[in-house]
Amino acid sequence: MYRIATFMVVMMFVATTFVISQEEEDESLPPPKRAGSVKIGGAVGFTQSLLFVNVDPINQVLRAQNLAEFSKDGLLMLGGQGYAYVILVPNLRIGYQSMGGRLKSKTLYQASNTVREVELAVGYSAGTVDYTIPSLARIDVTAGIMLGGGEMDLKFARSYGHGQDWTSTWAEFGGDQAAEEYSGKISGSFFVYQPSVNLEFAVFRWLGIRAGVSYLGMAGGDWKRDDKYDVYGVPDDVSGKGWMIHSGIFLGTFVF
Repeated sequence: MYRIATFMVVMMFVATTFVISQEEEDESLPPPKRAGSVKIGGAVGFTQSLLFVNVDPINQVLRAQNLAEFSKDGLLMLGGQGYAYVILVPNLRIGYQSMGGRLKSKTLYQASNTVREVELAVGYSAGTVDYTIPSLARIDVTAGIMLGGGEMDLKFARSYGHGQDWTSTWAEFGGDQAAEEYSGKISGSFFVYQPSVNLEFAVFRWLGIRAGVSYLGMAGGDWKRDDKYDVYGVPDDVSGKGWMIHSGIFLGTFVF
């Protein structure tokens, strides 16, 4: 997972360097404005992050049940963000961001020919407030905070380890034998906050890219089983919080 995210970030910067070189060959840009220009307009774009969520307390449970453990290489999250600058406050912008990702554990028991799957999903939607610090002609540094709501789901299922045909499927449905399949979900709802620092680069006046680091915090967990029943005794360290590295590509207005 980490290698995938790193490759995506590297390829984004390589492509950007190529585009800039082509731009300089094909068109001579007007002299750039000095650093400190007031930002205007806004942008919308695609974002990706690698969340280093703490899976140790969940892996302890999986290990005790002889189930495959979750990877510790990070959880790849995908989403989007939009923002607009507040004219009354120079270089201050507000926006909205939504992201989500998941990890999977799958174990085959050959003796009983059953499969046990566990899925960990983390997602959030929140408002953002950022302050932009113009540094160079094309480069800005932004610092901000995100506040909103998030959720962590643990889905688990036990199913057949082999295919089923049409006739046997309906015969089993109408029979009176105990079901061999089983599924459920434990969900936690949280208040989320995320301080972040980003480095943003204007490729063109309508295209920009971003790379940065942040910390996703979660507080006030409220756990439910299958969205109906309260779940008690969930360890405090079971949540989607953790450090994040992220990148993005945006379309909008970029002053430089």
